[in-house]
Amino acid sequence: MTVTGSDTDERPAPLGLKAQIVRFVAIGAVAACVDLGVYSGLLALSLWAPAAKGIAFILGTTTAYLLNRRFTFASSTGGAGKFLGFVVLYGSTFAVNVGVAALVLHVMDAPTINPGVLAGFLSWFIAQACATTINFVVMRTVIFRD
Repeated sequence: MTVTGSDTDERPAPLGLKAQIVRFVAIGAVAACVDLGVYSGLLALSLWAPAAKGIAFILGTTTAYLLNRRFTFASSTGGAGKFLGFVVLYGSTFAVNVGVAALVLHVMDAPTINPGVLAGFLSWFIAQACATTINFVVMRTVIFRD
């Protein structure tokens, strides 16, 4: 007879910090490709840079959340609390990401429509670094702490 609902049912063992960081970085690379690809494509279509960054961020971070939930933080369930945490976290990092990207373009005196390859990439990279750091710390210590 199989007992259901126990802690051992389809619940992977939690990973250590080093393994979490390695997986987080690998998944982050995939999500960053989604983000940068969408951002670059939308800039090439002459979309306003903050709007392009916002759309790209949403797609990239949704990719990261789904993959990290499954492979990095060994969470077999999403749950309403985790989803609410995801919404709050990504709402906050959305503002940081778009704001930092716009700030970098401003500091570089680059236009927000067709900012150029270098300015577009640097604004994306610096904003991504800030958001990624926040995401890892909050995911590990708050959202997926179980």
